[in-house]
Amino acid sequence: MARTGRRPGNQDTREAILAAARAAFAERGFDRTSIRAIATSAGVDPALVHHYFGTKDELFLATVQAPMDPAVLLPQVLDGDVKELPERLLRTFLSVWDHPVTGPAALALVRSGLQHDWSARMLREFLTTRILRRVVGTLPIDPAEAPLRGALAASQMIGLVMIRYVLKLEPLASADPETVVTMVAPNIRRYLLEPLALPT
Repeated sequence: MARTGRRPGNQDTREAILAAARAAFAERGFDRTSIRAIATSAGVDPALVHHYFGTKDELFLATVQAPMDPAVLLPQVLDGDVKELPERLLRTFLSVWDHPVTGPAALALVRSGLQHDWSARMLREFLTTRILRRVVGTLPIDPAEAPLRGALAASQMIGLVMIRYVLKLEPLASADPETVVTMVAPNIRRYLLEPLALPT
């Protein structure tokens, strides 16, 4: 007689959980996806999801194959004078991309986002919920402006990724990180901290 019910704990189960999580996060986003819903879709008990992946945050990072956990890096960005946050943000950002291990992994994530719709949705969720919201949420700005400011800062940083690491356009591709910080930080500061010039 064929076995029925929930899947046993094995590699197939882990992959089933990842597939269910990938579909759920891409369709509903991080905030509106629950561990219970993912477990139901994968045909497993929620406890098994926690067993393999820990928290929902950790499952999300595994699903997008993130090269690092932003929760580990963000304290060094957020700690200190808010006026210097753009410089700290860029230094941390460049340290990930210039690293011999995390850099290629981050590049693979961006390339996948450019090629596949579901990957683009996952990358958007990763940037929005794991990084931008946490950074912008600490700033002394009008909350109504927070999404726009975050998107503007992201446009600058993703543009930097495309030019420096994907297209490798010189002289930016081989510029010293501190040179990049000095040149780009004013734009990030304007987007995050200075008054926005919006049409009236």
